[in-house]
Amino acid sequence: MAKRSKRMRKIEELVGAPRVYRLVEAIDLLKRCPPTRFDQSVTVSLRLGIDPKKSDQQVRGTVLLPHGTGRSVKVVVIAKGDKVKEALAAGADFVGSDDIMAKIQEGWTAFDVLIAVPEMMRDLGKLAKILGPRGLMPTPKAGTVTQDVGRAVLESKKGKVEFKADKAANVNVPVGKISFDMNSLEENVKVLVQAVSRWKPATAKGVFLRALHLGLTMGPGLRVDLQSCG
Repeated sequence: MAKRSKRMRKIEELVGAPRVYRLVEAIDLLKRCPPTRFDQSVTVSLRLGIDPKKSDQQVRGTVLLPHGTGRSVKVVVIAKGDKVKEALAAGADFVGSDDIMAKIQEGWTAFDVLIAVPEMMRDLGKLAKILGPRGLMPTPKAGTVTQDVGRAVLESKKGKVEFKADKAANVNVPVGKISFDMNSLEENVKVLVQAVSRWKPATAKGVFLRALHLGLTMGPGLRVDLQSCG
């Protein structure tokens, strides 16, 4: 059995026996965990009361976190004409059309968000096998297929995140960095929970939001009382 590090032993002492925390308690406990050499991400994991195998119970949407994620987001825009200037003015890192798609075809995916104008989607669809598995394929639901590329770029840079239920009916979303203050993390979590709750499928029966865990990149995952996230 591998020997636990001093840091992990300290975390185990802090957490103690499993329990359910109020949101502010969970955030406070994570902030008291021994630090690492980098600014760890704080992540929400939501378990949903859906059957992800059913096409009418898919949960996928976006939310603009009021305090962002703390990450530097690299945005690429596929567009031509005036939309190129609009995207660049909004802060896009790379803008182009055939040249950008050729780079992606060669395997370039060193970016976080890909935005495209609708008329470019036919050509971009040829790259679905590269972009799809990485979660980079633009979609109207995520707001990444749009004529309003300026707004899409600004929102992505400010902290707009996409959430999507996986095959186990879980949604996992980063909601900030451990260096964020208590209020910023609390507000980001609450805004995310409210956004996901609005996506309850009409055919889903029973309780939609089943459980929430708040965790660190290299830390514990704490069960949080959903009532405290309202």
